[in-house]
Amino acid sequence: MNKCKMTMIAAITLFGCLFDGDRDAYGVEVTTIVEGLNVPCGVAIQPETGHVFVADSGAGRVIRIVDGKIEAVIIGFPVETYGKGPIYPIGPLGLAFIDRDVLAVGGGGFPDAKDLLRIYNLPKVGAEALKADDMATSFSIDATEKLAGEGNFYGLAFNGDAIFATCNGDDTKGWIARAGVKGAKVGSFSRAIATKELTDVDAPVAITVAPDGSLAVGQMGEITVPGDSLLTFYDAATGDKLANFETGLSDITGLAYGPRGQLLATDFAWSSPKDGGLFRIVAKYNKKKQGIEVEKVVSLDKPTAISIDSSGDIYVTIIGSGEGASGKLLKITK
Repeated sequence: MNKCKMTMIAAITLFGCLFDGDRDAYGVEVTTIVEGLNVPCGVAIQPETGHVFVADSGAGRVIRIVDGKIEAVIIGFPVETYGKGPIYPIGPLGLAFIDRDVLAVGGGGFPDAKDLLRIYNLPKVGAEALKADDMATSFSIDATEKLAGEGNFYGLAFNGDAIFATCNGDDTKGWIARAGVKGAKVGSFSRAIATKELTDVDAPVAITVAPDGSLAVGQMGEITVPGDSLLTFYDAATGDKLANFETGLSDITGLAYGPRGQLLATDFAWSSPKDGGLFRIVAKYNKKKQGIEVEKVVSLDKPTAISIDSSGDIYVTIIGSGEGASGKLLKITK
């Protein structure tokens, strides 16, 4: 969809990538927290400690940042490749905390139906890293007579009752999977919402829990088609579609709500990286009407995931060129 034809769009758009420590006229500051990462594809903030965890996907590991330094937490994940010019290595993907020391990791390093949702009891800071197979439990979604097996669990979200994962195995369905949680124990993992059937757009990728308890999902769409990403809201309990918006963005990879209820999104913009970045979205819907405003906050070089801490600081992973260790973790503040 042409951006000028969106239902509503904000008049102010900020362009130009900021350098470390620079602050533009609107007060946005971008700082590199760590660099030298290999296609980082997930980020989560640990409750209570505030430590930032990153799925350093191409390196097949999960790390945490302690006092500005990288500490390996889980290592040895399988790694495969994804994409069509360029091609990226991918291993662990989405991250979500169930409890302070219980981390869910979405897998992407195996073929579809072999990828795992893994649950880990985390080691303490400074302790020896876990091996990927040292999980407390794990789950897969196998093929059936009518359905393809699922994999590439890119986005994870936890609402207190369940973990939700975006899946990209069966492109005809585009599932969001669900695993129930009681305390810190995770139950069975199964297909829950067939997003392609409900939106007619491929590739559910980004997911987060909205302030009202619904699921906000970014449908990436085709990576070769600009401007086709959707923002869709679903009832977390029933899976019913509540609202669906054309955003004008190309490839939504991350969604997160800030402490004041503000929704932010990262757009990878696969076919035109110069258009990618961090965006602010205001989506309103009720029985009578709905509307959306999309405002660019800052340009970024292939952003892949986002998390926001309790003070409103924004953490974004970017892969840059995707060649070797060109990835970074950024902090964006106002």
